[in-house]
Amino acid sequence: MFTTFRGGQSGGWRVTSISPVKGDPLPFMPALSVVSSEAIALPLVPSRNSWRLVGVASHLRYTERAEKEKLLAVQAGLGRVEATCAALIPIRKTAAWWDLTPEERRAIFEDKSHHIASSMRFLPAIARQLYHCRDLGEPFDFLTWFEYSPAHASLFEELVAMLRTTEEWRYVEHEIDVRLVREVLTP
Repeated sequence: MFTTFRGGQSGGWRVTSISPVKGDPLPFMPALSVVSSEAIALPLVPSRNSWRLVGVASHLRYTERAEKEKLLAVQAGLGRVEATCAALIPIRKTAAWWDLTPEERRAIFEDKSHHIASSMRFLPAIARQLYHCRDLGEPFDFLTWFEYSPAHASLFEELVAMLRTTEEWRYVEHEIDVRLVREVLTP
């Protein structure tokens, strides 16, 4: 199942900001749609009026059984009514990261950076999903999607600030932070 994030003129999420953390930004678009389907959603060619990023939710990587069980016990699902804030954070890692073996990446990811252990305290307030896109020929390796309520906005800021100080983050060569609020239709 592919998930397509399309920045454009309309969508279920209103874009409040697009900030480059490392590397070039995406063009500002006022809205974002998120579509899951068995095929990559159009448009396939670049446009001045929109952009699209595609990823696939996959199995957890660099995660041991006990960590996976803890995550499953406390994490919230996407689409909660109160989670009207979101962040899409596309990330591309360096060639040096991909030259490491999976065991070496795991050591940096958890043993040194404590990615899972440190992030546990932010659950279930912040729901998240990681989409892999490196093997799809996309411009990023990962698309990280987070949803949270306005009451947990400062908690989300604390989470991303913490992750950006880890050894793992030293391997990031391109990151964009897209912030959104859910469009609410009034009757």
